[in-house]
Amino acid sequence: MSDIFDTVLLLALPASGKSEVRKYLDHLETKDRARDFHMGPTVQLDDFPYVHMMRLIDEALLAIDKPAIFFQSPDKPFTEPRDWGTLTKLINEDYADLVGKRITQPDSPADHLLDRIDAARRKVGAPAALRALDEDTRAHVCATIEDEARDLLNEKHKNYPETLNGKTVVIEFARGGPQGSRMPLEPPFGYEYSLAHLSPEVLERAVILYIWVTPEESRRKNDDRADPNDPGSILNHGVPIDVMLNDYGCDDIEYLLHVSGQPDTVLVPAQGKNFHLPLSRFDNRTDKTSFIRGNSKAWKPADVAALHDGLKGALERLYDKVANE
Repeated sequence: MSDIFDTVLLLALPASGKSEVRKYLDHLETKDRARDFHMGPTVQLDDFPYVHMMRLIDEALLAIDKPAIFFQSPDKPFTEPRDWGTLTKLINEDYADLVGKRITQPDSPADHLLDRIDAARRKVGAPAALRALDEDTRAHVCATIEDEARDLLNEKHKNYPETLNGKTVVIEFARGGPQGSRMPLEPPFGYEYSLAHLSPEVLERAVILYIWVTPEESRRKNDDRADPNDPGSILNHGVPIDVMLNDYGCDDIEYLLHVSGQPDTVLVPAQGKNFHLPLSRFDNRTDKTSFIRGNSKAWKPADVAALHDGLKGALERLYDKVANE
């Protein structure tokens, strides 16, 4: 097997340190990252930009007294919980486009994005609500989000490397369920549901690095990082408290590990096959990552060492699991 992970699913509750870990990985020299973490230069995919665009679409609709589509209100959870699957299908599409280096140049990136969201919704059995908008309303939404949609598409294309050989694709997302839920979580909540909607092309190459924090710590860190002036930022966006409690009040990773049938794996039935994804936990219950949001010149050596050593241990365990299969 290669010494380098092909695809790493970076999973955790919000504000657990996923994006900070991604930033730290990018900060490392290639040889150090490969030696200590078994990762090449990273190519990163994330579903948060689509959540942000859904919020912007709802804002555009509410501004002309039309009903929102995606969220119960600007600070509430999804109206249609199957949109957790919608986000997963959009990740699949981004992964396939990345592998194929597909360049899309629509006349209107906003109109193209609305079509993509509707198509992803249909794949999980949710209504294609954007296609149902009347012509004037759709035109208003597209005009409102056009710049952001163009930036998102351009950033996607810029993310394509010349080759994926020697690279590690890092796919980041968060899933959970209401506070106090019993396991298993009811679909479409939790990782069990969303992992099963990943494509076989992702699943057959993937391992999971799970950043472990408590829901209480996740909420604390979410409050600390939130910058209301930068709601679209990967590092500094805040999740509304009602969403934190009802969508991320717990998660099902511990349960999935317990019922997988193989140690240190998560069983993912998908497309008629069973995938046992190796999983390792990076223990961030005592915060080792928040300092990464600051300027790297101000990082303290002791903080860097604690983060580096913790990640190294988690990824070494993950590599050993894969190597011994």
